[in-house]
Amino acid sequence: MGGGGQQTESSEPAKGDGVGPDGGGGGRGGSAVYTWEEVQRHCHRGDQWLVIDRKVYNITQWAKRHPGGIRVISHFAGEDATEAFVAFHPDPHFVRKFLKPLLIGELATTEPSQDHGKNAALVQDFQALRDRVESEGLLRARPLFFSLYLGHILLLEALALGLLWVWGTSWSVTLLCSLMLATSQAQAGWLQHDYGHLSVCKKSSWNHKLHKFVIGHLKGASANWWNHRHFQHHAKPNIFRKDPDINSLHVFVLGDKQPVEYGVKKLKYMPYHYQHQYFFLIGPPLIVPVFFNIQIFRTMFSQRDWVDLAWSMSFYLRFFCCYYPFFGFFGSVALISFVRFLESHWFVWVTQMSHLPMEMDHERHQDWLTMQLSATCNIEQSTFNDWFSGHLNFQIEHHLFPTMPRHNYHLVAPLVRALCEKHGVPYQVKTLQKGMTDVVRSLKKSGDLWLDAYHHK
Repeated sequence: MGGGGQQTESSEPAKGDGVGPDGGGGGRGGSAVYTWEEVQRHCHRGDQWLVIDRKVYNITQWAKRHPGGIRVISHFAGEDATEAFVAFHPDPHFVRKFLKPLLIGELATTEPSQDHGKNAALVQDFQALRDRVESEGLLRARPLFFSLYLGHILLLEALALGLLWVWGTSWSVTLLCSLMLATSQAQAGWLQHDYGHLSVCKKSSWNHKLHKFVIGHLKGASANWWNHRHFQHHAKPNIFRKDPDINSLHVFVLGDKQPVEYGVKKLKYMPYHYQHQYFFLIGPPLIVPVFFNIQIFRTMFSQRDWVDLAWSMSFYLRFFCCYYPFFGFFGSVALISFVRFLESHWFVWVTQMSHLPMEMDHERHQDWLTMQLSATCNIEQSTFNDWFSGHLNFQIEHHLFPTMPRHNYHLVAPLVRALCEKHGVPYQVKTLQKGMTDVVRSLKKSGDLWLDAYHHK
């Protein structure tokens, strides 16, 4: 039966592969039924279907209007997106009304709820865990926690400026001022991350407004740039061509497979067998002050995102108004550059120690829990580690429940660990020192794999 076919009385699914010139599918009334094989054919840029709770949606034309960005939703084209849909949206019932016009049918009754042979028992157990998390209120934030957190960031900003007013601009005072500003910038980075994930306020609109304030006015960056980049990372962590955080632009080769692929093809953009050494020169020092800043401004101008640009400019206007009287224009540029340099080291080590040493591969179509656990690990809990990493030492829990407020990670962690033990999914926890050394060790291992493949395969 064609794309507009109705469900038949027999157990055989109606065929629903008709695609019109506008990229739309058949079954406009949502009454057609499809097999997974049919859904999986629609995974191309100009032809995208996905499944949520067994309902089949044609997102081809709508994907470009997706608030989270076209790429993150396109990564699930031809797949079951149920777990990702629930994880990313604090109020799925509200979002579903936008899906109704896109509904073209549902899976045939003979089809399993999971695609690609996923472990149905594991998926169901994780859903039961999520139901428990919601019922126990672990997705509700404590406003006082985040108010105090914002307060300590503003206090650091005020103290840094106060140092210069009281003690002048000697080298030692300027260095201390820089350290305080770098700390406030790093901590503001963790706070904008909270708002970006909609994990602070009950209303998403307030999260969006405060996200623009924190990332824009307190950090000089772009909320939309961050959202479109970071959501892809959460949707498909450590998956080549889908996770932008592992797109190293040929500067590094990562994981166990990419180095071999490069070596076999005799690709040598860099001396990769030394990447664990040159990482210290171009990784932590340059990611934030150079790479991210170029990306941010290029994105704001290319997308004509004047709102985010205005927020970003408000940061630089405030910064130069505060520090120009002490250092002049070029001195203020040098100060913010040094602060970004310090912040960049902080950011890179915290973010990479939980991901870079983990598995990296091409798309494997895993269930949500297995995919996230293979790409993430935790760092031991302590008061310092919690503060230093913005609670991203609980990277596993954060990836499983991205809208959960960070102060609840430690409460759900034992439940997640128990579920992983039940299903034989590795749950890794490292010390802070081992997490950092594993970054370098992983780079060296990947470089050695490349060198061996380059010369011998």
